[in-house]
Amino acid sequence: MKKSSLLGLDSLSLQDFDENSELIPLMTPEDEEEINKEKLPETLPILSLRNTVLFPGVVIPITAGRDKSIKLINDANKGSKVIGVVAQKDESVEDPKAGDIHETGTVARILRVLKMPDGNTTVIIQGKKRFKVAEVITEEPYMNATIREVPEAKPAKENKEFDAIIDSIKELALQIIKDSPNIPSEASFAIKNIESNSFLINFVSSNMNLSVKEKQLLLENNDLKERALATLKYMNLEFQKLELKNDIQLKVQSDMSQQQREYFLHQQMKTIQEELGGGVSSGEEVEEMRTRAKTKKWDDKVAAHFKKELAKMQRMNPQVAEYSIQRNYLDLFLDLPWNDFSKDKFDLKRAKKILDRDHYGLDDVKQRIIEHLAVIKLRKDMKSPILCLYGPPGVGKTSLGKSIAEALGREYVRMSLGGLRDEAEIRGHRKTYIGAMPGRILQSLKKAGTANPVFVLDEIDKLSNSHQGDPSSAMLEVLDPEQNSAFYDNFLEMGFDLSKVMFIATSNSLSTIQPALRDRMEIINVTGYTIEEKVEIAKRHLLPKQLKEHGLTDKHLKIGKPQLEKIVEGYTRESGVRSLEKQIAKMVRYAAKNIAMEEAYDVKVSNEDIITVLGGPKLERDKYENNNVAGVVTGLAWTRVGGDILFIESILSKGKGAMTITGNLGKVMKESATIAMEYIKANAEELGVNPEVFAKYNVHIHVPEGATPKDGPSAGVTMLTSLVSLFTQRKVKKSLAMTGEITLRGKVLPVGGIKEKILAAKRARIKEILLCEDNRRDIEEIKPDYLKGLTFHYVSEMKDVIDIAITNSKVKNYKKL
Repeated sequence: MKKSSLLGLDSLSLQDFDENSELIPLMTPEDEEEINKEKLPETLPILSLRNTVLFPGVVIPITAGRDKSIKLINDANKGSKVIGVVAQKDESVEDPKAGDIHETGTVARILRVLKMPDGNTTVIIQGKKRFKVAEVITEEPYMNATIREVPEAKPAKENKEFDAIIDSIKELALQIIKDSPNIPSEASFAIKNIESNSFLINFVSSNMNLSVKEKQLLLENNDLKERALATLKYMNLEFQKLELKNDIQLKVQSDMSQQQREYFLHQQMKTIQEELGGGVSSGEEVEEMRTRAKTKKWDDKVAAHFKKELAKMQRMNPQVAEYSIQRNYLDLFLDLPWNDFSKDKFDLKRAKKILDRDHYGLDDVKQRIIEHLAVIKLRKDMKSPILCLYGPPGVGKTSLGKSIAEALGREYVRMSLGGLRDEAEIRGHRKTYIGAMPGRILQSLKKAGTANPVFVLDEIDKLSNSHQGDPSSAMLEVLDPEQNSAFYDNFLEMGFDLSKVMFIATSNSLSTIQPALRDRMEIINVTGYTIEEKVEIAKRHLLPKQLKEHGLTDKHLKIGKPQLEKIVEGYTRESGVRSLEKQIAKMVRYAAKNIAMEEAYDVKVSNEDIITVLGGPKLERDKYENNNVAGVVTGLAWTRVGGDILFIESILSKGKGAMTITGNLGKVMKESATIAMEYIKANAEELGVNPEVFAKYNVHIHVPEGATPKDGPSAGVTMLTSLVSLFTQRKVKKSLAMTGEITLRGKVLPVGGIKEKILAAKRARIKEILLCEDNRRDIEEIKPDYLKGLTFHYVSEMKDVIDIAITNSKVKNYKKL
């Protein structure tokens, strides 16, 4: 049984025993001498103690729970009442054997046996003499052993050093009793009345807060003087701990007094401010903020900063201008979602269903998004990738972000970056400015209410810079996974963790994005739709949406697939479906007008109805025309709104070999025309061109739609084919379009935007496409559905272009050169 204080005198009341119990409360020298004269029996039953050591003369209660111990106590209590008590080496051993107990123990006398309500037996024992176990005779039904007495070496009666040690032990014991709140003051009476020196040492040793091992070492020490010194050493340590504990408690009490003093002063300040401010008090605001702060999940650094700023606000007069700035600052602190995260839903099959429900087509894009979600699920650290959905307008980039948020179960936040030119919009203003505000990043997170939303950065390619700073450079920290765990906002003046936010940027072009910013994002190319996909999207999404927005149902208007295809081909020319939605909205408004005015109309839309509402087809010009004119070739181009076809026209006129280029062309495109001309001049005989024509005729190259700027190297093969057709007056192959860069060495180089260009070719009823051999891998990555009805010719030499593209037939009304 462990003691809870240095002197556990209150653990046993002598009045609990009758007069015949022979209990000796405080051992005198005469009692000690009488005990020393007693002879020990040769064998004793051995009671092993788990967590304490019995010293001679000391009375302690022992609770026995093991069956062997209970039997031993009952048998001894009926007999001589004398037992041997030895401490276990390891208190966890349930059934100790001879090797599990110490050799040195104490002979004890049973004073009282009590049956407890829980079934255990409590026995009150008093130590007599020390002994050593000679040999364990039996272990059943309990341990019996032969023993021998251990003599004790006592100092001489007139030993002044020993007397000084005993006096020190008494004084220190009395001081400990005085300073310790856990020991009753009556204990000092007991210490003063102990006359036997050896009993004093044993009594103090038994009641000190020592381990079983340390107490056992004291018991085994045969020299009383050495044992007294060791006891004094342990008491000094105990006294030092007690002093330290009391000092700490005194300091805490002093701190509490300081807090009470500060509270009193704050209350006085509050009253003074109420008088000065005409009854307006900030006390309630401060208390409300303090209450709200207790619910926040911020770390110690943020909590300390908030406490400091709140104290600053508390000292301010509510009438000064800085007070409202400070209040707004602290409101932002409390409104921000510090370490407040929503739980992700990692059901990838459900996520795929949501993406398929909201977006038709885009299979490659959706597959890559699912892959990213799978990585987040497996990593389990909530850190999200930074994606950039890149593609033409109207293909569903922004709405993909919304679907990802729904699939993950996260909040959705959208921030438009188009035209943003002030760095402070991202990083916020410093508090010193009038009207200072946090940046839009933190404002959006405050609105979302969680620190891990899906955050769509719309039109990131349209960031611009000015004298007010470069926002795209400010975005570098936002979109860098290594830095955004401590994003610094000028208004907040602290780092905020953005690493759990899933940023999704959208862009129409990569060329205008700062290279360092582009390097931080995972680019996912969202390409345009085929005519078939647009018709399906219109049927599944656009028409039902417009009917709902105009207060109609599918009973009021039906548009069949042929009619939707007519609208797509005749009235829109785009990679996305935004213009298509506008045309469908016109059809729905026409039906709504007829219903509202109670006029008759055909619920099922016909081709004639389309012309009535939308007018005649407006976009037939991008259809392939014919090959009856020399020098007219169809090329494929990439624009920001998707793919398109363009026509290269060239004509000869009498002159001295000059070349003119028109059509609002850029420098690179003009250089392509020059390379084509010089290549033809250098290889005229091989190409079947009369070298004399170069000096007799001027060449004029034109690309229609002169109001639209055009540039890039991809029209090189088209210009080459146009010029060869012009100089040879031979037809270009029917229904053929081409794209590729050319060199003076006669090589054809690969170009980009292949999928958009193929979609444009399909819209224009092109049947064959000529490409660079290196673009074959781009074609292989495209779904077969996009390639139906198209034949591809892959070339690596410019001569191969001529062989495939130019026929042997002369054009109608050809010129003799």
